[in-house]
Amino acid sequence: QVQLVESGGGLVQSGGSLRLSCAASGRTLSNYAMGWFRRAPGKEREFVAAITWTGVITYYADSVKGRFTISRDKTKKTVYLQMNSLKPDDTAVYYCAADSRRRATIKASEYDYWGQGTQVTVSS
Repeated sequence: QVQLVESGGGLVQSGGSLRLSCAASGRTLSNYAMGWFRRAPGKEREFVAAITWTGVITYYADSVKGRFTISRDKTKKTVYLQMNSLKPDDTAVYYCAADSRRRATIKASEYDYWGQGTQVTVSS
């Protein structure tokens, strides 16, 4: 069992930046592909970004491409989502997820473990 904990959310003005972190309780994430998803009020959960277990390949939703960057640290214990040029449409609860089969897909159903989420609010 992998327990994921997100942090770094908050309130920021439009155009600002935040960095979200996702750590696994008591273990490394080195064997997992990781993804970030978000759910805005009244909307379905959507894919944001994913990174392979090696950290070499990344994927992004078109809506965040060029503004968000997913990365993982050398020890592979933490995964990050750097969010720049934030817009009010980015307001959502952000979730990190781990895929034990290392696929780094955009499909939420293919991730095994999920965090509780962290709120990101972007004011106009």
